[in-house]
Amino acid sequence: MFTGIVEIMGTVSEYNKKDESESGGSGVSITIQDASSILTDCHIGDSIACNGICLTVTEFSSDSFKVGISPETIARTNVADWLPGNKINLERAVSQEVRFGGHYVQGHIDTVATIVSIKEEGNSLVFGFKLRDSQYGKFIVEKGFICIDGTSLTVTQVDGDGTFYIAMIAHTQHVVVMPLKKIGSLVNIEVDLTGKLIEKQIEVSLQNQFNDSHSTLNKLIESLIDQKVKQYLNK
Repeated sequence: MFTGIVEIMGTVSEYNKKDESESGGSGVSITIQDASSILTDCHIGDSIACNGICLTVTEFSSDSFKVGISPETIARTNVADWLPGNKINLERAVSQEVRFGGHYVQGHIDTVATIVSIKEEGNSLVFGFKLRDSQYGKFIVEKGFICIDGTSLTVTQVDGDGTFYIAMIAHTQHVVVMPLKKIGSLVNIEVDLTGKLIEKQIEVSLQNQFNDSHSTLNKLIESLIDQKVKQYLNK
């Protein structure tokens, strides 16, 4: 679990598409350096959010760490676009001592979005985004939480076509990667877990009531049908 409060920006130093080493597992691995300040208490198997993706440390030194990348992660995220030299937002998993300044972030990316606009507004930058997978738009609401490249942000506006916006204050601009990106760049999106949980609970509740012929919902439907039939017969 994470908070979406980025600790530092690391740098991609190596992108190995077939890492034959034990720590690479004969798969895709990425090594990220300039990370010394978050590795003082690191252990093999720890989780670190890298641009919002919860990844497992398979090897580390005093300044860098390696993570394995699954095909699912490549399909869901912008990790395929990472290149050596790219800056990456980094956050360790929460501990009991961490103040919860952002929101509950799993590090499980739902989809990616394209930056479609960047506009200065006072000392803030207003970014506009368009989702690749529109089905996640129902979880993005004005003043709701969203995690973009691992940064906890507040949605300021949602247009009718699904474009949504965030405003980034001057402080945040200096500590996260987004201001380094351009229009057309992809960002990782994790929508607020609360919305997904509520949708699932409603779906299960409705299905259970449909399956129970004596449920309140089924009785209400039967009553409405009876009323409509009577209205039709009385015409």
